[in-house]
Amino acid sequence: MNYDESIEWLYGTQTFGIKLGLENVQRMLAEFGMNEAMEGRKVIHVAGTNGKGSVCAFAEQILRDAGFVTGLFTSPHLITFRERIRIGGEQAEEETIAKYLTEIRSVVESWDPHPTFFEIVLILGLQIFCESDCDVILLETGMGGRLDATNAIQANVSVITSISLDHQQWLGETLREIAGEKAGILKPNTPVVVADLDPVARDVVGRRALTLGIPYIEYHPLPEDWKLGLAGEHQKENAALAVEAACRVDDGRLTRDGIQESLEKTSWPGRFQRVGDRLIVDGAHNLRAAEVLCDAWQKEFPGEKADLIFGAVQTKDVSGIFQTLLPILSSITFVPVKSERRLSEEEMKVALAKAGGEGVPIFSASDLSEALANAEMGEGKTLVAGSLFLVGEVLSHFQDEGFEVSLQ
Repeated sequence: MNYDESIEWLYGTQTFGIKLGLENVQRMLAEFGMNEAMEGRKVIHVAGTNGKGSVCAFAEQILRDAGFVTGLFTSPHLITFRERIRIGGEQAEEETIAKYLTEIRSVVESWDPHPTFFEIVLILGLQIFCESDCDVILLETGMGGRLDATNAIQANVSVITSISLDHQQWLGETLREIAGEKAGILKPNTPVVVADLDPVARDVVGRRALTLGIPYIEYHPLPEDWKLGLAGEHQKENAALAVEAACRVDDGRLTRDGIQESLEKTSWPGRFQRVGDRLIVDGAHNLRAAEVLCDAWQKEFPGEKADLIFGAVQTKDVSGIFQTLLPILSSITFVPVKSERRLSEEEMKVALAKAGGEGVPIFSASDLSEALANAEMGEGKTLVAGSLFLVGEVLSHFQDEGFEVSLQ
């Protein structure tokens, strides 16, 4: 298969749905000899509700700048599938992806149950990382932790970022249940670096660490004068988590000055990302992410309001998101996201009314292009949020228009 054919086949496996569990991925690891190929490589495994990608980005930049050959596995992508698998900061090559997907397909096409999309992508990433002889591999969980495919890999250090309510249909209705799923990545003989968690989540993760007899490491705050490449007060915690994790896979190459420089140059798309002078895109799609976004906006643009372009998928607490963002909103334009699970305009209007936003001017657009065109005629700043699907559309739109859009 060439690249396009291999990606088409890969996306066809989405019909197998989401199947949380490790049996299939363990079978694939054995079938493709990945357990042996992974020996001697250090792994940082990151779980949590928000901040996983930022932590991975900070840690990868630190380690790469220090001379390590890094492999970064994240999801979802925003524009191109290749974003999910990066070696030394560079996206995986199309030819390499096609080669390994062809091999994977020939082996698993008769399996019952058939491996899922995410399981296949994980094995693909590991094959590419091993072929590239990566020293350190950073794995971001897809969802949850305990039954996430990435949990089949033995890590050298685990990281738990902030934990809040999200994906309740899969992970549980309460914070305690969700924290239990995230804490499922903890393993014997593997230290865990932990964010400043809600007391309930801290209790769950702490008890799990105590049961396993592993170090429970709370991050050390960074010096106040250190600058970060990612905007927002919350990124200080993510950067500090990354520093703790990177130091635990270091072999003596990291320096204080080097770490400081790496944190300042780190970028990660879709996280309070500026596109031009008046547009901000942020993938905030749950209540905690909306709180962080509102705080970041008020600190970056004190006294200014946002014209919000918003689209979301079902299962999200959209009313809670609206209620959180109300203090910074001057208007809302509803757009449909490119997902079968998208919320309708009427559903979003109901959620806004429930949040107490009856006084916010409402507009609608048939698609994102129309919404962005209308925004360009305004004078204030525009904020796009609600879904990473929507963020990907925005970045793709501007890339097509010839703008320089960072995907690193």
